Amino acid sequence: MTVILLGFLTGAALIVAIGAQNAYVLRQGLRREHVGVVIAICALSDVVLIASGVAGVGVVAGLHPRIIDLLTWVGAAYLVWFGLRSLWSARSSGALHAGEPRAAGSVALTAVALTWLNPHVYLDTVLMLGSVANQYGPQGRWLFALGAVTASGVWFTGLGLGARALAPLLSHPRTWQVIDVLVGLTMLAIAALLVLG
Repeated sequence: MTVILLGFLTGAALIVAIGAQNAYVLRQGLRREHVGVVIAICALSDVVLIASGVAGVGVVAGLHPRIIDLLTWVGAAYLVWFGLRSLWSARSSGALHAGEPRAAGSVALTAVALTWLNPHVYLDTVLMLGSVANQYGPQGRWLFALGAVTASGVWFTGLGLGARALAPLLSHPRTWQVIDVLVGLTMLAIAALLVLG
């Protein structure tokens, strides 16, 4: 049970950090638009990534650091594009009303891109969690992974569905402009940290 708890706490510490993926889950939760799809994509992606790290894929990425370099540049470019799009959205009148509804496929594709094109997800989830989990031996590592996966599911579900409770507070017209600006600046800051860091 202690290993599961350590996995939960370690996973939570990495997942809860403010980032592009969390900002998107929160935004979709506030919009009440395909929230279940976004939560499922983020949580299931973490299951795959954590399991890959625990199974040893992190070792392969560690042996080939250019993979991480490539992911860093692709991820940074995507974050810059997403950030600029959010800032552009903030200046238009459509941003005052949370935007037009988007098809589930478009929402899902954005969630997939924000998850899988983020180099931090490979560094944190695959390499770091995989390395820590493997310290607990053949059986303990999977208990650790269970804890980390549970943290992911709890976090994304709480963030996506909990955003609905904030909806009445966020119903003012300028709120969406502020959210778009904050999301845009967050994305650009994360992209800069990736390139500079």
